[in-house]
Formats: sequence, C-alpha cells, structure tokens
Amino acid sequence: MRAPTTREFALDPADNERLANLAGPFDAHLRQVELKLGVEIANRGNLFRITGPDRAVAAADRLLHELYAETANETFDSQAIHLRLNAANLERAAESDYAPQDVNIKVKRGTVRGRGPNQAKYLHAIATHDINFGIGPAGTGKTFLAVASAVEALNESRVQRLVLVRPAVEAGEKLGFLPGDLSQKVDPYLRPLYDALYEMLGVDKVIKLLEKNVIEIAPLAYMRGRTLNDAFVILDEAQNTTIEQMKMFLTRIGYGSTAVVTGDLTQIDLPRNMKSGLKDALDVLRDVDGISFSFFTSRDVVRHPLVAKIVHAYDQRDDKDAETGAA
Repeated sequence: MRAPTTREFALDPADNERLANLAGPFDAHLRQVELKLGVEIANRGNLFRITGPDRAVAAADRLLHELYAETANETFDSQAIHLRLNAANLERAAESDYAPQDVNIKVKRGTVRGRGPNQAKYLHAIATHDINFGIGPAGTGKTFLAVASAVEALNESRVQRLVLVRPAVEAGEKLGFLPGDLSQKVDPYLRPLYDALYEMLGVDKVIKLLEKNVIEIAPLAYMRGRTLNDAFVILDEAQNTTIEQMKMFLTRIGYGSTAVVTGDLTQIDLPRNMKSGLKDALDVLRDVDGISFSFFTSRDVVRHPLVAKIVHAYDQRDDKDAETGAA
C-alpha cells in the first residue's frame, strides 16, 4: 500500500475576495471537492496543500487552479461546484489501490464508524459518490450508517434537508385497510427510520426538525414529480420497489444532493411475477460512473450473534434450492 501523496502550491494572484469565492462559506466548496475526490485540502491564504492518492491529488490540483482562474469573473455556489465536479468526470481519479479513508461520524450519542472493512468502504462510498446502493441482509448497518451520514451532512450544512423514503409494501396488508389518516397509515412502515434518527439526534430535536420540514419522511409514491436539490435522500427497503418506482426515485436527484438506496434482495414482498426495482437497478446501473454499490453478507451483521447464524442458515438453504432447481 503506497503512502498518500502531498502537493503544495500557491494560487496567484493572492486576492482574499477571490479566495473566499473559491472556498465558499465555511470552506463548503473545498469540502465538496474533498468528498468527491477522497483528498484532504488545507490552506492558509493562497497557499494550499492537498493530500491523498496520486491521481486524486493531481485532479484536485488541476480543478482548484481552473476554478480560481474563473473566480475573477464568476461567483460560485454549491450547485456550480457540483456541476464542475461532474463535468470534469473526476470520479475515476479518486479510485486507486488505496484503502478507503476512515470515516468517523459524530452524533448525539458519540461517534459512528464502520465495523469491519465492508462498513468502512460503505461510509467512504457515501462520502464520495452522489448515488449509493447498500445491499445485504438485515442487521448489517445499511440504514443506520446511511442515516448517520445524512445527519452529519445536515449538521455540517452540506445539505439543507433530509428526505427519508420507503415503499409502503408489506406482506398481507394494504394501506386502505389500516386505521387512521394517511400519516398514521404510513408511519408503521417508516418506523426503522424514525428509530435511527432518534438515536442520532434525540427525540426532541427530531420532532422540531420534522415540524420545520427539515426532515421529511414520506412514502415513495409521494416522490413523483419532485426534484430534490441540496438534500440527503435515503430510500430504505428498496427491494420492494418496482422497476418504474426505482427509475422515478433515482431521477428525482437534483444539484447538491446525495442519495442512498438500501435493501435486502432475500426479503422481497412484491408479487411473484413482478421484478424488484433494486434487482433491476443492479443489472442496469452497475457500470455507471458516479454510482457506488456496497454488498454485505452475514459476516457483516452487527446485531445479536444469532442473527448472523440465522441469515447464514437461510442463505445455505437458498443455495441448495437454487442448485436443485438448476438440476
């Protein structure tokens, strides 16, 4: 494993107004570049130091020089930086044979970090990609880590709101037969997202943010026709989306937004003749730049030790059934 590269340079001419335009409020623009490329950027005035993988450092160096040249005539905001990062097609520059950066997330009850290599890679992928898929069995931390990343992005003002979404599909029940108004009908399906938020922020703060619409928790059907800018969007239980719903959700993503899609392909509750939108997305989007896929197994389960054994036992049974069917 090679040591990270460090590159130091000066942006000339030294102009405080242009430097502030480049860095953004509270260095938000530099933070965007850091997260996209997997580098660390430090500066004092017009003197900059970039640390990270060779190609990522070179790409960040080139981008900062280009952006600084444009500050003479253009005022940047987060959307403009986002567009420049995408236009430069820099995702590949961040990919190398380096281990992913250790991502530590500070929340109300302490610090959240990945337990094991798969969770660490998952957190790093969320920090460096606009659209992320987390796929694996229950108890592997897919939703919990996504919510932790979302809360951190909100606390650091990288996004303006959180949108947490789930398809209202469960075995045996239909929304029309459940008691209460629409909110009361949908709440049971979204309870895991509420629980994660309560643990991250505390009940009182979550209630206040929900009242202000900073946090929105909604059924998937309510996403149609919307465009979500400067938001962190999580689609949970995505194995229960249809192909049309998954396409609809992914095309809601706007400027400055991050999306995380989580699901377990072994627990699909759709009718047997209907293909899961999550399974279809794996086939269609696997090679699309800018989209990350993280896969978890029973070894990544962080619940009671018996949960991992249960998941493994079911996996073995399914493998045997598949072999029998093939024969």
